[in-house]
Amino acid sequence: MTQTLVVGGGFGGIASALRSRALGHEVTIVDRLSRLGGRAQVFEREGFKHDAGPTVITAPFLFEELFALFDRELADYVTIVPLDTWYEFYFDDGQTFSYKGDIEHTYAEIARFNEKDVEGYKALLRLSKSIFEVGFEQLSASPFTSFSTMLKQVPALLKLKSYHTVYGLVSRFIKDEHLRKVFSVHPLLVGGNPYTTTSIYTLIHYLERKWGVHFCMGGTGALVDALTRLMVEQGITVRLETDVTAIRIENGRARGIDTAMGNFIAADNVVFNGDAPYAYKHLLPSNLRRQPIRRPDKLTKYSMGLFVLYFGCRKTYPDIAHHTIWLGPRHKELLKDIFDNHVVPEDFSLYLHRPTATDASFAPEGCESFYALCPVSNLQSNTDWSVEGPKLRDRIVSALERTILPGLESTICADFYMTPEDFKDQYKSEFGAGFSIQPILSQSAYFRYHNRDPEISNLYFTGAGTHPGAGLPGVVSSAKVVEALLIEDAQSGINHVASEASHEVHSA
Repeated sequence: MTQTLVVGGGFGGIASALRSRALGHEVTIVDRLSRLGGRAQVFEREGFKHDAGPTVITAPFLFEELFALFDRELADYVTIVPLDTWYEFYFDDGQTFSYKGDIEHTYAEIARFNEKDVEGYKALLRLSKSIFEVGFEQLSASPFTSFSTMLKQVPALLKLKSYHTVYGLVSRFIKDEHLRKVFSVHPLLVGGNPYTTTSIYTLIHYLERKWGVHFCMGGTGALVDALTRLMVEQGITVRLETDVTAIRIENGRARGIDTAMGNFIAADNVVFNGDAPYAYKHLLPSNLRRQPIRRPDKLTKYSMGLFVLYFGCRKTYPDIAHHTIWLGPRHKELLKDIFDNHVVPEDFSLYLHRPTATDASFAPEGCESFYALCPVSNLQSNTDWSVEGPKLRDRIVSALERTILPGLESTICADFYMTPEDFKDQYKSEFGAGFSIQPILSQSAYFRYHNRDPEISNLYFTGAGTHPGAGLPGVVSSAKVVEALLIEDAQSGINHVASEASHEVHSA
């Protein structure tokens, strides 16, 4: 039986493990943390619960597919509910925009700012559907392991104006500056600057309209637990607190991994679900033939870093939506400081998550659970977060108190935060980037990290830095690409011969 080893238990790794198991492989998944989920950890402090990372589910069918592989129903393991209000936007001038699943409500909200932009939004949505039908339905689960494959898609990508940026494309249809910010926000949810991210990512507009925005009761951590349960039921071996120190390459093939405990775990296939840049820098031999995806850091554009403030409140804020986008006074200039200038300015914008709007179990009775996610420069800024972290925490609390959370300073409790330093240390992310590499055109499809190494035929990659990209739909879809490659390689005979190495775990 083919032995497949998955390194990293984020959603891409979990999905790869399940898809490999459904192919009949004997599967082991290892992770350096004490629970699976990757960035989707769960924090609990003083009775308050927090999803550490992703909170928005926009394509639940991708998770339903994983359970269906084994004739199981997702609904029997976890409850996922649609949200009425997807995002509430708060602007620095005090105006607000409520973004809901009700399309007529969206039209009415747009008209409050500029009636002519209603027709512009309809046109944008039509184009978003066209981009979705190519970018998501046709390409998101397709391997881009050869340049010829990329060339075949160039006409379609040009037709869909992929050379535009998200903000640039949105601005062709929307004239009001507030609304331009609203409808170009999606790249920030996957690690990109709207002013530089390829307009392919405008497909998220239609993706949301097609399936809605959802929340998993119990949090994203509950979804991880459900998938872990499914893996165990299907005989997948789960090994936690197993830190990988090297992916062993012999005679042009991945033979397994070395661990920090001094063990070697052998495999026929290795699927890496950590940060791809980290793997190529620290886990793989440095003499591998150079590929476009293995560029020096000065040529690679990494995503922004994240400062995430988790906190509880000893009072309730019933008027605050589940998801709030809080926008500061600067937009383009702020993003340039974050992505290009690599500085931490005094001003900021925030994504505010209030899970207690939907699930009261996240906080004690009469209390609220929040996290405020603040995009910041990654560690290329050389910021001393031991100094700047407390300052930014105080500025965020003060700004929220002054605007949408009155009384916060006197009721906040059990607060703590993560900085890009924590992302580097806990998740082995290069430069502490929140979403691996940026989703710009020159780092997309073939120019993103390949889902199979160009030289090592049995070494596969899933996750945010790989094709098709970051975000839950992206990383779960990357596992579908790996599945397609595993099937392709088995049929072509590349990997059908059993590994010469022993499949026993033994001391190196």
